[in-house]
Amino acid sequence: MTTLRAFNCDDLFKFNNINLDPLTETYGIPFYLQYLAHWPEYFIVAEAPGGELMGYIMGKAEGSVAREEWHGHVTALSVAPEFRRLGLAARLMDMLEEISERKGGFFVDLFVRVSNQVAVNMYKQLGYSVYRTVIEYYSASNGEPDEDAY
Repeated sequence: MTTLRAFNCDDLFKFNNINLDPLTETYGIPFYLQYLAHWPEYFIVAEAPGGELMGYIMGKAEGSVAREEWHGHVTALSVAPEFRRLGLAARLMDMLEEISERKGGFFVDLFVRVSNQVAVNMYKQLGYSVYRTVIEYYSASNGEPDEDAY
């Protein structure tokens, strides 16, 4: 049975199978540690019975302290290729949405590559809609043009 649990520092050495996907945004270790330090409840991992990491979601709370208006933000959501189509991404999104709601968040937002139609369709099935297009949000590599995001 899959376990959804809090991400911990040791997981940074076990999630390469997830981050090797070309559509997954990857970051340096300090970036992940910053999220663990500031928003640990928004950093969740899906773990297989044998201890292998299947996927993770990393998010944060954003908003205005002065107006007490908060929302959740999904920074990264990825599932290893061998564990896709099992509903893990939806379960991880549900958990982040529940955490955001408990903390008084009004909504949850995210960015997704325009070209990643599988993810765009999944988010639409989960009730999300396109608010705007952000031009050249994702930096390209190998001489490719930068990519837009929704």
